[in-house]
Amino acid sequence: MGWNTWNKFACNISEDLIKQTVDTLVDLGLDKLGYNYVNLDDCWMLENRTADGHFIVDSEAFPTGMKDLGDFLHERDLKFGIYSSGGTMTCAGRAGSLYHEEIDANDFASWGVDYLKYDNCYNDGIPGTVRYAAMRDALAATGRPIFFSLCQWGEEESWRWAPGLANSYRTTQDIMDTWPSVEFNF
Repeated sequence: MGWNTWNKFACNISEDLIKQTVDTLVDLGLDKLGYNYVNLDDCWMLENRTADGHFIVDSEAFPTGMKDLGDFLHERDLKFGIYSSGGTMTCAGRAGSLYHEEIDANDFASWGVDYLKYDNCYNDGIPGTVRYAAMRDALAATGRPIFFSLCQWGEEESWRWAPGLANSYRTTQDIMDTWPSVEFNF
């Protein structure tokens, strides 16, 4: 179990917010009840990449970078989750991982990432079985155990093939903090 930034904060995330949330999670004892993952969702990165293809971390929101944030979480016996998309852009229009799987997987491993939520936006029409397998293989090649959470929204009958590609998979659209949203996804 864990905590994800998206439903409460969407793109309004920062290093300070994450650290405050972690302190609260630990102070409340939720870490002892199984809330082990702290997951940054979309918007930790910028729209472009470096000349050699790496993500550009939003240095205004995350001034010490992802490795330091991962170390902060690990020092508190928590696991570091991060987000990307199996498309050219994330759902919020930031840099996605499509065509950069190996670079991104290696960066995630070097930052100490323990969990990857891998979304489905801007996927260039490439089948999920191809895109998600590319990231699965890139993560495995790093040698670091990274929990791979496939977010395909149930498209392409993902329930038939996702169990063979990921540690977990999602079969619905985003859920909101409303009963109609729960009913819709059900």
